[in-house]
Amino acid sequence: MKLSLWSFIKAQWSKQEEVTKVDLTGKTVLLLGANTGLGFEATKHFATMNPERLILACRNQTKGQAAVEKLKADTGYAKAELWLVDLADFDSVKQFADKFEQDGGRLDILVENAAVGTSKYQPTKDGFETSLQVSNLSTPLVALRLLPSMIKTAQEHSTQPRLVIVSSEVHYWHDIEKPVVESPEIVKTLASAEYCTTGKVMDSRYLLTKLLNVFFTRALNARLPPSTPVIVNTVNPGYCYSELRREFTGLRAFVDHLMELALAFTTEVGSRQLVWAALAKQEAPEQLRGEYITAFHVQEVSDFVLSPQGAKAQDLIWEDTLDILKKVDPKVNGIVAKYLA
Repeated sequence: MKLSLWSFIKAQWSKQEEVTKVDLTGKTVLLLGANTGLGFEATKHFATMNPERLILACRNQTKGQAAVEKLKADTGYAKAELWLVDLADFDSVKQFADKFEQDGGRLDILVENAAVGTSKYQPTKDGFETSLQVSNLSTPLVALRLLPSMIKTAQEHSTQPRLVIVSSEVHYWHDIEKPVVESPEIVKTLASAEYCTTGKVMDSRYLLTKLLNVFFTRALNARLPPSTPVIVNTVNPGYCYSELRREFTGLRAFVDHLMELALAFTTEVGSRQLVWAALAKQEAPEQLRGEYITAFHVQEVSDFVLSPQGAKAQDLIWEDTLDILKKVDPKVNGIVAKYLA
């Protein structure tokens, strides 16, 4: 599928559904990137549904605690938990996953919302470009490390937990060059200083990270045995007012401001999509397995994703991602061997 500019505009001007509501009594909901923007607005919606536990995974203690307090003030929900994790630091991610593993609790909904919007190359201490590590290495690492908890929850409580990965319609407007697809270590190439500082690569970095979110969702779903009682999907919140574009300056910032005035959803409206992906189709959740969701329905992904070159890229990126994560966290190897085909 191709997404034209006019199709994008029509989607932004279309009437949006009200937020999906489900009784979450007894259940645990965990959101990455929960202290601001789409993550916080989605958290507010979940808080109104009486979850037993609502975990806000945030990078900053001060901002995270402020979010917990505002959540209580706005919704009356007083059981929110703040857990710290820095997705730009693999050690922090491992500590976060270890904590959840040791906590021993159930996990019914995991919404992976964290992202970085930048056009500047900046490496993490682990040696990868920051936005790619956050969105396309640490996000998969959290998903894989918490997958056993979700499967255990399903088995013990006869439920179908959901893993929701936030992507974007911008994946329709990006592909990966053939020489990069054919490189021996595709993820390392995409995250390297040599590649990122060539030409205008970083100008489209956000588009790439969202494409890789779609690839990971599809690759993970393809490797989960059909009998696995966990629904994995990816969702597009639409073009919303967002802090992701706070780096924009000059003409670019001015044009984006005009676009926001003409087209953007409020952050709350965009967050309804995340909630829909996590809660909709309660009577037929299989309809959302492995799917890309936008405007409260399943939609075909981009032509590039569906092409032979895209399929090749998806498999190579999956294998390269696993190679990296197995070295970062040895527990990944056992999880893959036990739960993935």
